Amino acid sequence: MAVTLPEPVRELVDGKNFATVATLDADGGPQTSVIWVGLDDGDLVFSATEDRLKVRNLRRDPRASVSITDAENPYRHTQLRGTVTITPDPDKTLPKTLSHKYLGKDYPEEGPEVERVIVRLRVDRIAGNVR
Repeated sequence: MAVTLPEPVRELVDGKNFATVATLDADGGPQTSVIWVGLDDGDLVFSATEDRLKVRNLRRDPRASVSITDAENPYRHTQLRGTVTITPDPDKTLPKTLSHKYLGKDYPEEGPEVERVIVRLRVDRIAGNVR
């Protein structure tokens, strides 16, 4: 059952705070990647290329955990757990949006051979210290 993100968690996601996504490798071991994140319709979203290990892991097992720490106050953090869906992003709109959020400029052009996807986390559990 998806949960609604409380305002303090939304503030962490909306800020220029880097996140770390944890997925499961084929052998069951953890794999982590630092990512840019955003919100779309109440879900946490991030962009990735189809060939990335995190995408292969999530296609095999859609469970994920995303940790976000406040860049200004590292004692303020959250962990979001849930399952993901992966959809194509042929126009590469999400990396453009996130690049403006994090860098304040356009994302570098990628060739047509680069296949982008949108990973959408449906959050079912929230933990952390976001006071």
